Amino acid sequence: MNIPFLDNWRKRRDAQSGAALISAVEEDPEGVAELLAECDLLRAQAASAGLELDDSVASLAALDQLLPSWRDDPEALPWLGNDAGLYLGSVILRTVPGAVWQVWPNGRPVVRLVSGREINVVQIGLDWAVSGAPELSQVYAETSEA
Repeated sequence: MNIPFLDNWRKRRDAQSGAALISAVEEDPEGVAELLAECDLLRAQAASAGLELDDSVASLAALDQLLPSWRDDPEALPWLGNDAGLYLGSVILRTVPGAVWQVWPNGRPVVRLVSGREINVVQIGLDWAVSGAPELSQVYAETSEA
C-alpha cells in the first residue's frame, strides 16, 4: 500500500537515525564499537550450541559449522543475520590493523579498511544466516589479505 505521508515520514526518520549513528561514531568510536560488538542474539544462539564467541578469528569458523536451526524461525532470522554481520565486523576491527566502523547515510554500519574498501558486514551476515554463504571465515580471510 502506498501512503505518501507515511513514506515521507519513514524517509525523514531513516535519515535522522542515520545521522544520529554517524554523529555517535564521530564522537565516541570506541563506545559505538563496543555496542555493535554485543550481538546478544548470536551469542545466545552459539551458547545454546555449546560455542562461546570470544571475538576471535577461530570463532568465525566455528560459527560457520553450526547447524542453522535459526532458519526455522523467520522472525529471528533477520535479527540473527544482523548480529552475525556485526560480530564479523567486530572481529575484523579487533584483528585487521586500521579497520574502523563507518556509517552510511542510511544508518547502516560498514567496516572501512585502510585501503578505503568498505565491507557491508550486515548484508554479509544476513546472507550467511539465510543461506550459509558466504562463510564468515572466508569473508574474514579475504578481508585480512586486503
